[in-house]
Amino acid sequence: MSTAKRSLREGRTNWKKTAVVALPAVLAVGAMASVMAEGALAASFAVSGTSFQVSSGKLTSQGLSSYVQVDRDVDGKGHPVALLGIGDATLSDICQAAEVRTPIGTVVFKLMAGGDAGNVTASNLIIDGEDLVGDARFGTAQIGRDASTLDEVPGVKGERGKFGLQAGDIEVAKVRSHAWSATGGNFRLKGMKLDVSLGGKKCF
Repeated sequence: MSTAKRSLREGRTNWKKTAVVALPAVLAVGAMASVMAEGALAASFAVSGTSFQVSSGKLTSQGLSSYVQVDRDVDGKGHPVALLGIGDATLSDICQAAEVRTPIGTVVFKLMAGGDAGNVTASNLIIDGEDLVGDARFGTAQIGRDASTLDEVPGVKGERGKFGLQAGDIEVAKVRSHAWSATGGNFRLKGMKLDVSLGGKKCF
């Protein structure tokens, strides 16, 4: 074996192979962003086998509805989540990052938008999260309302007799969440940046 080939195998990344592995993920996100921009992506689908990070400096909205449900992956495994239905949402910035295992190592798939480019906006934003951290202000709040009667966000209702909560105008700073899915209509991602890298930095 030549010295050059041996050196590549031991200490360097073959970026042509990396591109082949990463390309399907890049194309999938491009297609998803296009569909989300048209408001045509349904909130119910089989989730992947791993949650991902979502963060924002500040989130504001005219409404919030939430209840507990179970997301399922393609193998039928259930993942309990708090479905967060957010009306007309405005975010100062947004970051989404997921770790993806590949034959050449763990790749961090990260999408960012907003910041200096301007706010990110979405209507009927739905986040299925397993946690949510931030500094929140609710204009009005109803905790313990029957999930089937929620009416702050159109179309966001749970099962009859189940626990639910909703709020009027909201503001959440320093948003941090681990989510299983996120969908929205009329998504506007100003200054969108997509990065796929080996051992890359996540959102937080």
